[in-house]
Amino acid sequence: MQIGICMGLIIVLAFAVLMAGFGFGANDHHVEFPDDVYYMDYNVNNLPFSEKNEEIKLGFDIFRNTSLHIGPKQKDSSKVFAQNNLACASCHLNGGTKPYAAPLIGVIKRFPQFRGRENKMGTIEERINGCMERSMNGRTMPESSVEMQALITYMDWLGRAAPSNGKIEGQGFLKVEIPNRAVDLDHGQRVFENTCVECHGADGQGQLLAENDQYLYPPLWGGDSYNDGAGMTRVITAAQFIKGNMPFGTTFDNPILTDEEAYDVAGYINQKLRPTKPNREVDFPDLVKKPVSTPYGPYLDPFSEEQHQLGPFQPIMEYYQKEYLLSKSK
Repeated sequence: MQIGICMGLIIVLAFAVLMAGFGFGANDHHVEFPDDVYYMDYNVNNLPFSEKNEEIKLGFDIFRNTSLHIGPKQKDSSKVFAQNNLACASCHLNGGTKPYAAPLIGVIKRFPQFRGRENKMGTIEERINGCMERSMNGRTMPESSVEMQALITYMDWLGRAAPSNGKIEGQGFLKVEIPNRAVDLDHGQRVFENTCVECHGADGQGQLLAENDQYLYPPLWGGDSYNDGAGMTRVITAAQFIKGNMPFGTTFDNPILTDEEAYDVAGYINQKLRPTKPNREVDFPDLVKKPVSTPYGPYLDPFSEEQHQLGPFQPIMEYYQKEYLLSKSK
């Protein structure tokens, strides 16, 4: 079966929030949150002039206008690394400052970090390039490039008040209760038609901003979306993102979709065609570390690729608990 991902949903919202302007951050939706980091001023326009602050601003502009700087709309072919017209902001909402939308506050302090997909300690540069090859369906950027270093400087600035270990409340995505059944694709289609079409269109191809041909709402599948090696192709991961952020305007403390709706629509989107990531078979060299909802093999367990794509996932989780004493949640 082909894999798609509801990350498009993610993407959609992400970009829309960013395109609303430079003034984003915790004040967009005030909730009682333990971490003060969400209430700081993340508006780059408020930074005084300095060499470092200009680099921060460049990093932010690359973050939200990725295709103009390092994607298909970059006229210098030597600087074209992304092969689609998505943006970093498509997944990391509000400029990387929204809780449970993979916020980047403190992320620099969490690296080096062990990455199961590569089975080694990885740097922040390697992690960014992982996104370039998967979510952006492109190629790696030189680690010393102006663009890479500007992105890192921007992320470092976001985490200026984060604790020394970089860990904050609202990291990653909102947890959901995974139904003990396979994805219901018919139900997922109904959720998509009732909830997602207004922004992403009936064909899932999103909406462009007329003034610069960038996406207001990104495509959820097809040639200009993330490829099938992206993390959002995992149904559980996509469901978590969707539950806490979709439809547009949703916040973690006031979700609109139920866990079952998020689960089913993630599975529905995951079955759509998208670009293929070369050499996916080398991901997770130690297969015991492979997430149970990874939609492509090889696997260390006896379950089918279809079950890894659409569930039910509990039997797979139980297998790893019994055979390897590993508790898996995604």
